Amino acid sequence: MEYLVPYVLEWMNMLVRWLHVITGIAWIGASFYFVWLDNSLRPPATGSDLAKKGVAGELWAVHGGGFYNPQKYLVAPAELPAELHWFKWEAYSTWLSGFALLVIVYWLNAQAMMVDRSVADLSSWQAIGLGLGSLVVGWIVYDLLCRSKLGKHDLAFGVVVFALLVGSAWVLTHFLSGRAAYIHVGAMIGTIMVANVAMVIIPGQRKMVEAMRAGQRPDPVYGIRGKQRSVHNNYFTLPVLFIMISNHFAMTYRHPQAWAVLGTIMAAGVFIRHFFNLRHKGRVEWIWPAIGVALLLGLAVVLAPPRPSVSAGTVPFARVETILRERCVSCHAAHPTQPGFASAPAGVMLDDAHGIAQNAPRIYQQAVQLKAMPLANMTNMTEAERGEIAAWFQAGAKTN
Repeated sequence: MEYLVPYVLEWMNMLVRWLHVITGIAWIGASFYFVWLDNSLRPPATGSDLAKKGVAGELWAVHGGGFYNPQKYLVAPAELPAELHWFKWEAYSTWLSGFALLVIVYWLNAQAMMVDRSVADLSSWQAIGLGLGSLVVGWIVYDLLCRSKLGKHDLAFGVVVFALLVGSAWVLTHFLSGRAAYIHVGAMIGTIMVANVAMVIIPGQRKMVEAMRAGQRPDPVYGIRGKQRSVHNNYFTLPVLFIMISNHFAMTYRHPQAWAVLGTIMAAGVFIRHFFNLRHKGRVEWIWPAIGVALLLGLAVVLAPPRPSVSAGTVPFARVETILRERCVSCHAAHPTQPGFASAPAGVMLDDAHGIAQNAPRIYQQAVQLKAMPLANMTNMTEAERGEIAAWFQAGAKTN
């Protein structure tokens, strides 16, 4: 039955990834909605019934064939309603499914997915320990910063937290493969976000509810802390969403300064998110998305591959076929022999001439330009072999 293990893991990967996307949409959608709602609320008229009830702001909206009238109280309503909806399981389910995916895809196949011996010669347990430690340390440092005096100064705090994340990326890219480093930075951000919900926002809300049930006025500090962490989570969303898809784009995580590439993309996401947060308040400041777009365009220029040098001589297809059979086909075949793979990654199969010809541009990009394949160079493709593939491709990638 051992031969079925990769197949079972493939199914687990697919189903948990699907769940992760669904719950992530629910959580991030709720985050976007409530930040928009907070920023769009308008205070009631002075002396009005709403003002007398302690309503800080309200909003009228139309959606799905009906009208809605959300209201937010300064601290709490005079009476606790019989039914109160809590927004927490979206966050918990997203993190649990994401952590399960991290284990299935990366930790259970650490030598292929996390270890790059050209970066650091780690054992699987060392790589996993480093990844797990980054999640724990990231939350502890972030939480301590929030509780310090720095947490009262939004701009300075944001700069320090951004530096913390970029610094974490720098450290991880010096020990793990670029792909694994990126995903663990994303997991660190995700852990911070869910811990904000589980350890600050929800406990604070529980204390407010308990105070009301005891006939006491809730302490507004819990609402202030919860709002602060909720806003932090909102700014984290675009960076963490990019990291979720980053494994498809080796041009980013295979760059020699992959940590700086990630930092630039995260900064662009924060600036773009800031534009929308301000826009919901009625302030349209195009400078913020302009900065974000400029960063991305500048990065695109920096990452552009150099003009290929023309290789002397030609390399016969038979030689290229031999290189791919020895270095790539253990994964990229109809029936992979590499442990941990039940099917060819991305559906790319290189075990016949048709598959090689069809994927020639991708072979050149991944094996020559980016050197992202073979994965973690597990099969030890040499620079000379990469040069032969380059010469074959530049000569027309002929298969006869």
